[in-house]
Amino acid sequence: MAVRKAAAKAGKMASAKKTANAGVVKKSAVKKSGADKNAENGKEMSAKVNSALADELGEELKTTLVEPAEKVIVIGHKNPDTDSICSAIGYANFKSQVTGKRYVPYRAGELNSETEYVLKRLGVEVPQYMENVATQLRDIEYRYTPGVDPSISLKKAWNILNDESLYTLPITEGKKLKGIITVGGIAHSYMESFDSDILAQAETPVKNVIETIDGKLIVGDAEAVITKGKVLIAAANPDLMEDYIKENDIVILGNRYESQLCAIEMSAGIIIVCEGAKISMTIKTLAKEKGCMIISTPYDTYTVARLMNQSMPIGHFMVREELIKFKTGDFVDYAREIMAQNRNRDFPIENHLGEYCGMVSRRNLLNMRRKKVILVDHNEKTQAVDGIEDAELLEIIDHHRLGTVTTLGPVYFRNEPLGCTATIILKMYKENCIVPDKKTAGLLCAAILSDTLMFRSPTCTPLDEASAKELAEIAGINILEFAEAMFTAGSNLGNKSQEEIFYQDFKKYSSENMNFGVGQISSLNKIELDEIKKKILPYMQKKLKERELDMIFYLLTDIINETSEVIFVGDNAANLLKNAFGVEADEESAILKGIVSRKKQFIPALVGQLQQ
Repeated sequence: MAVRKAAAKAGKMASAKKTANAGVVKKSAVKKSGADKNAENGKEMSAKVNSALADELGEELKTTLVEPAEKVIVIGHKNPDTDSICSAIGYANFKSQVTGKRYVPYRAGELNSETEYVLKRLGVEVPQYMENVATQLRDIEYRYTPGVDPSISLKKAWNILNDESLYTLPITEGKKLKGIITVGGIAHSYMESFDSDILAQAETPVKNVIETIDGKLIVGDAEAVITKGKVLIAAANPDLMEDYIKENDIVILGNRYESQLCAIEMSAGIIIVCEGAKISMTIKTLAKEKGCMIISTPYDTYTVARLMNQSMPIGHFMVREELIKFKTGDFVDYAREIMAQNRNRDFPIENHLGEYCGMVSRRNLLNMRRKKVILVDHNEKTQAVDGIEDAELLEIIDHHRLGTVTTLGPVYFRNEPLGCTATIILKMYKENCIVPDKKTAGLLCAAILSDTLMFRSPTCTPLDEASAKELAEIAGINILEFAEAMFTAGSNLGNKSQEEIFYQDFKKYSSENMNFGVGQISSLNKIELDEIKKKILPYMQKKLKERELDMIFYLLTDIINETSEVIFVGDNAANLLKNAFGVEADEESAILKGIVSRKKQFIPALVGQLQQ
C-alpha cells in the first residue's frame, strides 16, 4: 500500500514526499473553520461554521435560517427626472425618521445631466439602481447549512445529516462550493462499492479509518492518505496468507502473532488488529522498520470489514458536475421553474462573488415575502419599475393624473394637484413637526424648481413657490443662481449619445388602445434645443418600431420664452397635434406657444382628443 502525506498548512494543500518500505507518504491537509460571515446587498448573516473536524474543534454543526433584511424600497419612475430622484431620497429620509425603520431610496433608470448636477452639488450619494422589484432569492427565508470539508468520511457526513435532520449536505473549500452529497448519494455509494481497492481509489485519509472504526493508532501517521492497496481479512494460516497479501494492502486480523508478523513481512501498508488484542513490542518495532501502520480497534473483524467503506471521503462521491445551483439575485419565478424540472430536494445558493450562502428548497418558496415598495412621482404601470405587480405596494405619493397601477389590497395613496411631488413631501415633514436637514431641503427645492421650470410652468401653485423658497432658506442656496446652473447642466448634452438624450426624460402612456411616448427637455438656451432636435429626431423613428408605440412626441421647451417645439413621429401624429392644439404642423414638428408642462398641458390635450 502506498500512502501520501501532505503538510497541513493554513488550510492549503502542500505536498511533502517521504520514501519508505511502504511506499510514498503524503500528509493530508487539516482544515479548520471558525465563524464564516456572509453579507449580500444589505443582508448580513453571521453563522458559526463547523468544518470536517467538528469533534476535534469541539463545536457542533448547526443549520440556521437566513432571514431577509427588512427594508422598504422608495423608488420613482423609469427614465427618472430630478423630482423622481430627489423625492425618493427625501421621502425615504422622512419615513426613516418617523418610523425608525429602514427605508432605502432607489432609482429605476439612469440619471439625467440635471439630476447628476444637483446630487453632486449637494454632496448626495446617487441612489442604487433597481431594475426589477420582483421577489428574488435574497428576499426569502432560506436555510444556511454550514459546508463541510470534502475529506470527511461518509460515516461522519451521515451522522451530520441525521443529527440535523437534513437531506443534502454542502461541501465547501473556504467560501466556495465544491459539490453536494445527499442521503441517497451516501446510501448509493455504500451499496455500490464492491472493489476491494476502493479506499485507495477514493484517496481515503488514515484518520477517517481510525475515526470510523473507533480505533487507536499504535504505529504510523494519522495524517497520511491511502493511495494504493486493497482491503482484506487475514482468515487463513500464515502460509496461505503469503499468497494473497500484496504490498501496501490493508489487512484486518485478530490476535495471532504469526498472522501479524506475516502481514508485516509481506509489506502490508496497514494492519488493523481487532477486538482490542494486545500487540507485542516486537510487532510494533518491526512495523516501524517496515513502514507499516498499526491500528487497534475494539470491533470484531466482521464489523470492521463492514465499516471500512464508510471511512471513504465524501469528496470522492459528491455531485460536482452539472450541479444545479442558484444566485441570491435570481428571481423566485425562475427558481420555481428550474425546481419543477428537477427532483432534487435542496439547491445551493451562491452570492454574486460565487460564495456559498445556503440551501433553498421548494418549501421556502411557499410563504415567501415580497419586496415592499413605495412609489413616488408616478402611479402608472407603464412608467413603474419592472416587477411592480409582484411587489407589495405600500404607498404612492404623486401629483399626476390617476394611472393604471393596481394593488391586491388597500394602500396609502396621497395625490395632490401640485406642481411637484417634493411639495407634498415637505407638507408631510411639517405635518409631523420635522424640519428636513440641509441636504434634503436642497434636494426637495431642486425638485420643485425643475418640475415647475422655476415657477414658470402652469402646474406651479403658490404653495410650490412658497415651499421652494422655504427649502432654499434651509439649504442656504440662491434660487435664481441654483436654477440657472441646474437647467444649464441639464441642457448641456453635447457629449451625450442619441439614446442618452432620448431617455433623459421620456415616459410611455396608453389611452383608447393607443400607445404613445412623450419626452421633454427644457433649456434656457434656444440654440442648444436646436442642436438637440437634429440629434434625436432620427433616433425617434428607430425607437417607434422597437418600443411598439403608435406615436412618439418630444417637447423641446424654451424656459425663457415659455414655448415648446414638439417634434414627432408616427402615423396621425400631425393630425392629433392639429386637433388638440389648433396648430399647423410640418412633417416633423410644431410650435406650441405657452405650452411648457407635459403633465398639465400636453398630455391632457392629447388624451382628450384621443377620447373624442
